[in-house]
Amino acid sequence: MDLTDAYENGAYIPGSADYPPRWEAQAQAFRKALGALFETLDYGPGPRHAMDLFHPTGRAEGVVVFIHGGYWRRFDRAQWSHLAAGVVARGWAVAMPSYTLAPDARIAAITSEMAEAVTAAALRIPGRIVVTGHSAGGHLAARMRCEDVTLPDDVAARLKRIVPISPLSDLRPLMQTEMNADLRLDADEARRESPALHTDLRDVPTTVWVGGAERPAFLDQARWLGDAWPRTKVVIRDGKHHFDIIEEMEAPDGALTEALVGGL
Repeated sequence: MDLTDAYENGAYIPGSADYPPRWEAQAQAFRKALGALFETLDYGPGPRHAMDLFHPTGRAEGVVVFIHGGYWRRFDRAQWSHLAAGVVARGWAVAMPSYTLAPDARIAAITSEMAEAVTAAALRIPGRIVVTGHSAGGHLAARMRCEDVTLPDDVAARLKRIVPISPLSDLRPLMQTEMNADLRLDADEARRESPALHTDLRDVPTTVWVGGAERPAFLDQARWLGDAWPRTKVVIRDGKHHFDIIEEMEAPDGALTEALVGGL
């Protein structure tokens, strides 16, 4: 069975082609406005092993690591800077890493890169750590709760919350999509890289955030993770689709901003 259409988002979102250029323009404007409170640092030796850091005024409460989506094949950190606005206004730093894209890297390797990025962000910003991400980035954020992903003990102890946004939690269906020509998932890697199939977990509260107007496959993926993991709840945001669900991070009083740092 070909599941390509089930995991296609753009074709079902009006004006979908307008979103990436708008994101990039908003991101560039936010970086410019932040001025000296914005910096870029490397977390590894590769050409895409870099992250942008956005600092609040004064001492940061901690750091939120946001991992971008694009089915592990598209985008980099430069399209998403404006999503740091709400969290930065709440007194937190935000780290946004790039990673090596498929087919140049398999998903398991990208997961390892994100563990290195979280560690680098933790070394740069003291205090509590929250990890979030959108779509494929939601998968990578969820993987940080899995014990097979290596994080230094002191970094893992500071991990206080994980918020996967519209995540892929079971990768096995993706083997039946056209994108697997780039992802190169086989049955073994799909099982190992599926957060919903892991039971050895860090004790980190997790909130899965998903739009009510998303494709049915993404609602299924969100529910699968919520059903599989303890200390995990699923929030379905009525009327939100796969592209506008992340906009709630832009405001300090946004519901998603509150889910990330509220009460910490």
